[in-house]
Amino acid sequence: MTVIAPSAPPRIRLSVRCRAVVDSPAFGAGVLALILCNAVLLGAETYHGFADTHRELLAGAENLFLSLFAVELAVRAVACADRPKAFLRDPWNLFDLAVLLAAFLPLIRENTSVLRLLRLSRVLRTARFLPQLRVLLIAVGRAVPGTLSFLCVGALVVYLYAMVGWMCFAGTDPVHFGSVGRACLTLFLLTTMDGFADAVRAGLELSRLTLLYYASYVLLASFVLVNVLIGVVLGSLEEAREQERQARLELRRQSRPEPAGPTSAELRARLAEARRALDEVEAALARTPHPARSERSDRGGAPDVPDRSAGPDAAVPAGFRAVSGPPA
Repeated sequence: MTVIAPSAPPRIRLSVRCRAVVDSPAFGAGVLALILCNAVLLGAETYHGFADTHRELLAGAENLFLSLFAVELAVRAVACADRPKAFLRDPWNLFDLAVLLAAFLPLIRENTSVLRLLRLSRVLRTARFLPQLRVLLIAVGRAVPGTLSFLCVGALVVYLYAMVGWMCFAGTDPVHFGSVGRACLTLFLLTTMDGFADAVRAGLELSRLTLLYYASYVLLASFVLVNVLIGVVLGSLEEAREQERQARLELRRQSRPEPAGPTSAELRARLAEARRALDEVEAALARTPHPARSERSDRGGAPDVPDRSAGPDAAVPAGFRAVSGPPA
């Protein structure tokens, strides 16, 4: 739990308390229970007899769920009051906000089909409280670019083989290769190995070269391209797991208790105390006599200062000058 300084602003205190509520397991379990109950309510409305009999009860329950979801989103928003950009950077918060606000728009509330789709989208919020499901959804989103590339390559392969099949088998097998569209549909079904044996058997009645046609297509489409797609999905799944792990580490780092630092008043008091101690030390130094000064005062005169006007040797004793002089 994060320690709140007594001098912290009320906004920070409220944000920290709401964040503690949002991070608690009970809050997540309660919201998950609300989402599941809302899903059950949507399923109950599909029974016309029950819906006609309890129409007012179902409408009141829907308004109750909508109010509770609004309270939940408000608590999440207040939890990010000290850092508002963090609330908007979370895609789940944006999704919840869009679903909640759309339910209050007049045009959407009047359209029953659109309103039911929006209410059904609330069931997807279960991924927010189930980590494994959240990882799968993130992996699917990350796999979209690679999947689009796979679809482009697969469509090109199917079209090329469909044109070859139309040119070779249009006259003998018009049911499957009478046009490019029929040929594409036949080859798409062969990608799933559905009816492969029947297609090969019918082709062998025409020519043995059809075996090469079907075998090369199945090898390229059913084995190579499908395995490439599986590799793209597995790579995206690993990236999603790494992203989820980094998000958990960041959440733990943010929720780690921080030591409460001193307030500004305490810092000023410490600084004033240090200044008083420094003033006392300077005053004590000023009252204490200097050792060199006291020695000179005891001898009754100033220290001997050499007379530098007589030359460089005037300040050197005679014995030293005789020794250090030039040789005879």
